[in-house]
Amino acid sequence: MSTLKATQFKSKNGSDKSQLDALRTLGLRKIGQTVEVEDTPQARGNLHKVRHLVRVEES
Repeated sequence: MSTLKATQFKSKNGSDKSQLDALRTLGLRKIGQTVEVEDTPQARGNLHKVRHLVRVEES
């Protein structure tokens, strides 16, 4: 299965609880951190929820 690279580029300050949960589920903790996640519907849903905080690349 393919993977997605997600990089957090904006602060999570001011985000609501569901967005904070999505970042935690993806494994993102601080600005500039990059994680690789499997391309699943659940991961895409979490990325969509925080699309204004992360940059996503397909790999």
